[in-house]
Amino acid sequence: MLRQVNLKADMVRRGTYGRKFVRPMIPRYITIHSTQNYSAGAEKHALALKRGALRTSQRPGYLIWHFTVEDNKAIQHMPTSEQGVHADFGGPGNRLSIGIEMCENRGNSRSATTERTAKLTAVLMKKNRISLQNVVPHYHWPRRGKHPANKNCPHFLMDHGRPGSKWRGFLGRVNYYYRRIDG
Repeated sequence: MLRQVNLKADMVRRGTYGRKFVRPMIPRYITIHSTQNYSAGAEKHALALKRGALRTSQRPGYLIWHFTVEDNKAIQHMPTSEQGVHADFGGPGNRLSIGIEMCENRGNSRSATTERTAKLTAVLMKKNRISLQNVVPHYHWPRRGKHPANKNCPHFLMDHGRPGSKWRGFLGRVNYYYRRIDG
């Protein structure tokens, strides 16, 4: 299954930007996001993370997540044993979850990206012993001081800004792939 994901490592260097302070993590969740960036694919996101071009709005520092997925590949930016900054700025979404961003750039197939994300999620669930109920949208993690507190993300898997039938459909695909992994 991992071969089908076409995973490439392009890590942010330890001690820089989003990995300046390495915080260990034993992941208990996988958080799914969408970039809402229509001009950049996975490689441009990897470069932006490595250059420190993506800053947080709520706290001083840099955004960083574990994987960026597009229709033909997935790129890993940091080890899954480290906390990212992608969900709720200091809350359990960052402290306990692997962050996966799905690309939305022009020319990228949303359906192929979603399928590749489902496969990657299934592999990560198996590797980290994470249950399907702990695969959550960014929406799951409320953000203190923001209104609304729950972000409509990944927006194309939400129904009227909330998890619904589209999200359940995505989880169905994840579960389909999870059941096909040997071991």
